[in-house]
Amino acid sequence: MPGRRRGTRVAAVCLVQRSKSKRKSVRGKAHRWSHEVMQRSDALDLEQGVFTRPTARAIALSLKRSAERSGRRKSSPFRSAMSMLNFHINRAGRNLTEERRGVLNRAKDELRRAFGKTPRGAKAAPRH
Repeated sequence: MPGRRRGTRVAAVCLVQRSKSKRKSVRGKAHRWSHEVMQRSDALDLEQGVFTRPTARAIALSLKRSAERSGRRKSSPFRSAMSMLNFHINRAGRNLTEERRGVLNRAKDELRRAFGKTPRGAKAAPRH
């Protein structure tokens, strides 16, 4: 085909891969946007060390307190608290041990109980 350059696609792919591997900002520090979300979120002002609490109940009650006190959240306290818990679990990813992941997943059920919601997997009362 006239006018078509050869090899441009390969070069573009290499540039994409190279840019993905660079995770540092101009100053040399790693850019941790998820850490900034946890610190400056409009959803909640989290208590210090909330996700390192030893029990699922302690985590859930702390999130509930934070969600109910926050005046900057845009949705219900339950949704804000659950969103922050899910965000933490998803962003921590492979760095969570199985035990810690289990505690955080149990905290979801505790959070539902704390807000008077039906626990996941339980059948809701029939509507008439």
